Amino acid sequence: MEDTPTKRKVMDAASLLFYQKGFHGTSVRDIAEKASVNLSSISYYFKGKQGLLEYAVSNYYEEYLAVIESTLEESNDITPLEKIKKLIHQIIHYKHSNLQLSCFIHRELSMDSVFVREMAVTYLAKENFIIGNLFSELFKDKQKKRKTMDKQFLLMQLKGMLVTPYILHNEWKEQVIGEYSHALFVKQYVRTIHNWLDYITD
Repeated sequence: MEDTPTKRKVMDAASLLFYQKGFHGTSVRDIAEKASVNLSSISYYFKGKQGLLEYAVSNYYEEYLAVIESTLEESNDITPLEKIKKLIHQIIHYKHSNLQLSCFIHRELSMDSVFVREMAVTYLAKENFIIGNLFSELFKDKQKKRKTMDKQFLLMQLKGMLVTPYILHNEWKEQVIGEYSHALFVKQYVRTIHNWLDYITD
């Protein structure tokens, strides 16, 4: 079903409320009131709150993986280190551009649930495969320098850095207000990860 202004209003309202109150703390009526639409619109477009959640998360990850794939397609002629740095910038930029949904999804992913297992099988497995392959490529010429276990721990650290701002949002949200400061946060945070990559590959 194609996107419509009403569907977008419902999605925006749901993203905000899921972020603020959690999935179980948000009712369909809350979403309808926030979006200024009839309850029947949510049923028509999404078949209820669970359908809305599934649509929001699927749409988020499909766009996210499309960003990853297009970034890699544009990065054929650069070094593995430059490639992973470029990808990290695009990942953090995407997550920050969808801040409320990013925070909600990563909070949900920190808990073991049917939702988490479904995401792991569909989208997260692909993300892990792509980032894992890039990381292996990064250390291809450094096999003797880094043991396999070291590389696994370093990859775990990288994955942690990609999700930390959205799991620990309360740690920094008071200092980042307005579009300019959010852009500055992305720039500074990406630079921090890039510096870490330079250090571990030196």
